[in-house]
Amino acid sequence: MSLTTNLELVQLVATLEEQERTLVFTRFDNDDAWRLGCLLVEIAQERSLPVTIDVRRGRHQLFHASLPGTTPDNDSWVDRKVRVTERFGASSYLVGTRARADGTTFAEQHDLPVQRYAAHGGCFPVRVKDVGPVGTVTVSGLPQGDDHDLVVEAITTFLS
Repeated sequence: MSLTTNLELVQLVATLEEQERTLVFTRFDNDDAWRLGCLLVEIAQERSLPVTIDVRRGRHQLFHASLPGTTPDNDSWVDRKVRVTERFGASSYLVGTRARADGTTFAEQHDLPVQRYAAHGGCFPVRVKDVGPVGTVTVSGLPQGDDHDLVVEAITTFLS
């Protein structure tokens, strides 16, 4: 890995960590999950994005939508990304990027089955102030950075 590439990965890790520090909810209930999921659908439909959207509180799926162009495989990706975020308490993109910044891969670092865990962008933890992680928001269907950015955009809009 070239020094520039590693430097870019380190900078990306810092950006992803800052997103997680700042995108914190004051509360998160079923209605919030529904509104956030609907916001993601609205953004995706405006852009004709072929994505699956999933919002959970704990392991309870509160919102799920699969837009045109998605397949059942996207549901599998959602589940795999959610497992990473639940296990490591960080966005799936951050977990995978940290491994790459360390010069390795998520699979090599953690020896978890790739059929069950995907440290690819798209799953973001729902954190509530003074509580901690309470759920996840996930998008699948785009390149991993775009999946992640779509979730961050929606959460940023939702919290503003």
